[in-house]
Amino acid sequence: MNEERALLLGREKISKLIWKFSLPAIAAMIASSLYNIVDGIFISNLGAYNIAGVGLTGPFMNLAAAFGSLVGVGASVLCSIYLGEKNYDQARKVLANVVILNGIIGILFTVVGLIFLDPILIFFGASANTLPAAREYMEVILIGNVFAHMYLGLNSILRVSGYPVTAMYMTFISVVINIILAPIFIFVFHWGVAGAAWATVIGQTVCCLALFYLFLRRDRTVYLEKKNFKFNWNITKRAFVIGSPNFFTNAAACFVIMLQNYNLLKYGSDLYVGAFSIVNRIAMMFFMVILGFSQGMQPIVAYNFGAKKYERMWKTLRLTIVLAIVVSCLGTLISEVFPYYLTRMFTGENTLMDKELIAITIETFRKNMSMFWVVGFQVIGTNYFASMNQPNKALFLSLTRQLIFLIPILLILPSLIGADGVWFASPIADLLASVVTLILLCREYKIQKPLLVQTQSE
Repeated sequence: MNEERALLLGREKISKLIWKFSLPAIAAMIASSLYNIVDGIFISNLGAYNIAGVGLTGPFMNLAAAFGSLVGVGASVLCSIYLGEKNYDQARKVLANVVILNGIIGILFTVVGLIFLDPILIFFGASANTLPAAREYMEVILIGNVFAHMYLGLNSILRVSGYPVTAMYMTFISVVINIILAPIFIFVFHWGVAGAAWATVIGQTVCCLALFYLFLRRDRTVYLEKKNFKFNWNITKRAFVIGSPNFFTNAAACFVIMLQNYNLLKYGSDLYVGAFSIVNRIAMMFFMVILGFSQGMQPIVAYNFGAKKYERMWKTLRLTIVLAIVVSCLGTLISEVFPYYLTRMFTGENTLMDKELIAITIETFRKNMSMFWVVGFQVIGTNYFASMNQPNKALFLSLTRQLIFLIPILLILPSLIGADGVWFASPIADLLASVVTLILLCREYKIQKPLLVQTQSE
């Protein structure tokens, strides 16, 4: 019965599979994004410098996510490929190695992060005004980092092994715990920004323990076995290679945010950093929906790649791109038409500082989100190559936007036009990266066209 769940990836109608696997991921992503928005609203009540301080932790959080995705994304795609090959024993070994690797990486990241916390935050752009809030927030996040890594990695395996709805529920539980505990810790216990961090850590820890319980049961295709808890270099190497595009994307994003914050402080002020933090929270909500479609696509493409059903792979890509573009266009439209109402969710209008922050944020929305409508295509195209076990192409596309386009633009444009150079850097990079993605996808289609004709005729 559990093997049949995996086999459906190669049989069921593509449109039905995309919604089946994407909707739980999207629901989970939206819930997570809404938590970030609600969390930002709670923190904004503590003052503009607090939301700017927490916003400055973005590079650090991206770096943690980079190491998490190196294991989680790579292992989940590899698990899907093994399931497509009906190699269930190897899929179980992948799960055991997810636990081993996340434990090692999570603990090392926590220890190094806590030892060098202040220098790292200052390097990422923290000022005397924002350092206390940033430090207070990250100390707690780092304490629970190993549980966050483990939770995300196990949830990815749960989703691709035929239980996307259960994986969605795990995320819901984490988010609900966050939303309930955050206001209590912040306003009742008066823990400040540390309260928001503790709410996050507790939610992720509870779900991590629940996932361990689920994988210890043997009523599913992929489960934890004592004999598999051996470090497997071949699985680790393949997972790292497949997960490397996501790793370098997040790692590059860490450097990009640091560069953005540096320029915003140089050509603006702490309020510019706060404005950028608000815009990013809204942008991430739409981006998470796109990632939800990408996550829904990945197991379908990876399974059919393993099963050599190439026509189903390309059908999955085409439909997912259309859905992702619709979402990214909606993100651009809302940001351009309703920036004031989006901004007022995060700040009052009582002081001169509040009014200045609103004005800066409205300007940021309209400039920074102007080309967001192309993001959906670029993200789906990049992850399509990763799902086909072509990590080199996926890595190239991942780095195209961040390293090849965005970082050089951020190094040059702000010196010419000030803070506007930061606002316009992302739209320019998004457009250029999407053109490169289109070129590579067209080339890949020509390469695989003989295989498509062959599978259609069989």
